[in-house]
Amino acid sequence: MSVQTDRTEQLAESEVFHILGNDRRRAIVQLLAEEGGQIDVSDVATEIAATESETTPVPNNLYKSVYVSLQQTHLPQLEEDAVIEYDSDAKTIQAGRHFDEILQYVNGHATEHSRVLWLHFGLCILALALIAAAGLDLPVVSRIDPVLSSVLIVLAVAASSLYRLLG
Repeated sequence: MSVQTDRTEQLAESEVFHILGNDRRRAIVQLLAEEGGQIDVSDVATEIAATESETTPVPNNLYKSVYVSLQQTHLPQLEEDAVIEYDSDAKTIQAGRHFDEILQYVNGHATEHSRVLWLHFGLCILALALIAAAGLDLPVVSRIDPVLSSVLIVLAVAASSLYRLLG
């Protein structure tokens, strides 16, 4: 049986850091991303126990400890935050509403954030190109005031940054 959450608002950055501040929760997200789709809790527990173990094979008491902590602590936390959907009857998990949002932090970058940075970079290159073209006294560009156009481009970068910070 899966317990559905009604959480639709985006996770606050502090919530993301709380979620990912635990090695086991981070491992759950990574394993689910690698598996793509659905994964058994026992497979997750086995992988985490193997990572934490310094011996082979993994001691059964470590596996049980990991399994219990997943069931009692980590899976309910991830489900409450809509990062995963947990079927407690089938003992399986799959990606929830906020999974991709969390995965962006695990992967070390946010796709949308990267796009914004590339946009800012492109606008800065455009401003520099306008200044350089005006300095070379090129026919079409020489009619454009390089200072004014560069200031407008810098204002666009600033407005975009402010929008991202407040959004």
